[in-house]
Amino acid sequence: MKNLMFLFLVLMVCCSSSEGDTIGQENDVPPLDADTIEDGNTGPAGFFYGADLSYVNEMLDCGAVFKDYENVTKDPYTIFKEAGTNLVRVRLWHNPTWTKYSDFQDVKMTIRRARDEGMAVLLDFHYSDTWADPAKQIIPEAWKSELNNKEALGELLYGYTYEVLQNLKDEGLLPEMVQVGNEINPMILQEEELKPMDWERNAYLINKGIQAVRDISSETKQEIGVMLHIAQPENALWWFERANKNGITDYDWIGLSYYPLWSDYKLDNEGDAFKKLVNTYKKRLMVVETAYPFTMANNDPANNILDENALISGYPATQQGQLDYLKSLKSIIENSGGEGLVYWEPAWVSTGCSTLWGQGSHWDNATLFDHDNRAHLGMTFYNAALK
Repeated sequence: MKNLMFLFLVLMVCCSSSEGDTIGQENDVPPLDADTIEDGNTGPAGFFYGADLSYVNEMLDCGAVFKDYENVTKDPYTIFKEAGTNLVRVRLWHNPTWTKYSDFQDVKMTIRRARDEGMAVLLDFHYSDTWADPAKQIIPEAWKSELNNKEALGELLYGYTYEVLQNLKDEGLLPEMVQVGNEINPMILQEEELKPMDWERNAYLINKGIQAVRDISSETKQEIGVMLHIAQPENALWWFERANKNGITDYDWIGLSYYPLWSDYKLDNEGDAFKKLVNTYKKRLMVVETAYPFTMANNDPANNILDENALISGYPATQQGQLDYLKSLKSIIENSGGEGLVYWEPAWVSTGCSTLWGQGSHWDNATLFDHDNRAHLGMTFYNAALK
């Protein structure tokens, strides 16, 4: 089975060098509690309507101008908030020297803008200098000397996770949820070529990340949900079974990527997998990555990842088809005991910036903006959070 993030590595944006991590100044803005988000839709009885906005700062720097559903030019964070979005997901790379985005400074900017708009935050630790996914979990360059020293590597992972969260706490930007790894189907912190799973090592390292989140949460007296993220429901079934047997139990959320193109499950049966995960492990569940094309037209020279093979019968590549897909998936998640749906990169629009393989975006046919950067019908999915 193909996996999404493997393709993303082949298609990612090539940017300038990274700025280093720095600790910001003390800020009196209190962290936002997920149960008190505006409109009251994100507590235990509510539903998270999320957007992964990791690309937004880069798009703005590349000259993108965003317009809302009424064709009024606005800040993209404001557009999502006014539409009903109540959760922003943002990725963090360790030291991405190949880009100045998704480093600590960029992530702080995203969290601050989300917080300013009253949206909760899910911070996604990749534990890599680049994309981490089912095809690769490449250890940060700075940690390579300890690759085969489980204990030392665990301390590095713990210290890094703790330091990032402490620095965010100092600026009033502590997130409501933290992903300990991204699409961690394989063993984390490896070389480029994946090795067979060593559950003793894997469990030790993941639990070190979890411990760092728990320690910060305890010290700050702020609840932070811990999420473990697996790509595709069929993989989550075996992964969490083996994780549980190997002592990975202290987490709050099961996070899933679900793309019909790369999953054995379709909309008519994926609810079975969601229910089994919720009922077996007694954890909260959220789909933290999904997307669907609203057109097959390409707006720039960069090839789009979601082609005709991504389409599901009954859900054409139209704005209405995309909206119907999101509504159907949300209903399945909720009816299965899940509590959230995050759209992956709904604002990765076409700009004059280039990827390694072409100018523009490899996602411009799957955003929630049309090719004039106006929010289209798909954006109204979030409106349900306002009711």
